[in-house]
This record gives sequence, C-alpha cells and structure tokens, in this order.
Amino acid sequence: MRSSFAVDTGLKLARSPNARQVAARRRLAIVAAVLALGLAGGLLGVFTPPHDQAAPARTGPFSYFPTQ
Repeated sequence: MRSSFAVDTGLKLARSPNARQVAARRRLAIVAAVLALGLAGGLLGVFTPPHDQAAPARTGPFSYFPTQ
C-alpha cells in the first residue's frame, strides 16, 4: 500500500532525489570523469611529438650514470 505522503505530482526537479538516484548520479559522474581523463591523456599523447626517434630512451638501474 502506498503512503499517503508520497509525492507523485508536480515537477521532478521540485522533488528531492532519493538515495538511489544520488548514488547513481555519483557513479555516472565518476565514470564520466575517468573517461574524460583517459580521452584527454590519449589526445595529449597523439598530439605530442616524440623527442627523438633515432635514439630510444635508455631505462634501467644504471641509466642515470653517464657512460663513455
């Protein structure tokens, strides 16, 4: 049986959202933020030119010391 206090008329914006709607909106905002960050990183990687393709970067435990 429905409560007589339940609001089912009026504008949707005038009613406060319930906990389920707030949680869904929060999840959607987090997913959108992660996707936007990934897209921004991908675009930055595509449009950033490489430093030098002839000499690949050396990485390793001794790459910080100069060699002769």
